Amino acid sequence: MTDAAAGSPTPADVPDDSPLRIERRADRVVATLNRPGVRNAIDQRTIDALHVLCAELEAIPRILILTGTGGVFASGADIAELRERRADDARRGINANAFIRVAELPMPVIAALDGYALGGGAELAYAADIRIATSSLKIGNPETGLGILAAAGASWRLKEIVGDARAAELLLTGRTVEADEALAIGLVSSLHPQASLLDAAHAIADRIARNDRDATIATKRVFRAPRAEHPVADLEAQAVLFESPEKFRRMTEFLERKQK
Repeated sequence: MTDAAAGSPTPADVPDDSPLRIERRADRVVATLNRPGVRNAIDQRTIDALHVLCAELEAIPRILILTGTGGVFASGADIAELRERRADDARRGINANAFIRVAELPMPVIAALDGYALGGGAELAYAADIRIATSSLKIGNPETGLGILAAAGASWRLKEIVGDARAAELLLTGRTVEADEALAIGLVSSLHPQASLLDAAHAIADRIARNDRDATIATKRVFRAPRAEHPVADLEAQAVLFESPEKFRRMTEFLERKQK
């Protein structure tokens, strides 16, 4: 981790055939879904790798950028595995629990989406705090066409992102949303050329990283708190930040700059 401590990327320290390629920096981690032969379909190995990564980012909070290799984010859950799962597997929430863990990471998660983000791939994207995409994005939840429902987060996260009416239409029809519509309905916040998608994700991460880490963690936690917990959650978090040395340092610097 010497290079990461210096702020430069470290080489991915996982095998070439790993379903999740990792690049670590001092303030962020880039995780690339890496199953190009099946358009990055999310299998059990991918889920296991996500849990390992989440454990790392829970212990040492950093920004997470999620992306995919080969011009695709993720074409969905691995249908070959999914077909063999039974009722007990459904109740275990194999994908759902991994995506919940991603969503609940202390620092922001940025999903950089290219090409297909379908089914479980869309649900992983919904777990991110910020989603950006290329103009080739095709995102949606076709699960009902396969005899199942979108049970790894779409049924509750999608309406929080685009509203009840739009989410119901998308989930019940199973239709795919392309990039321009995704931008218009707020499913993604910006579109970028494929060649600069990751640069755009890093630019967002740079902007976040300039802010106070504790304030960023508190903002994410309060933002995701249930409505009934507000404003108490806000005020308690603010009370802690009001006593922090970093608040005094940053405000003092701000006031000194104004006086120049």
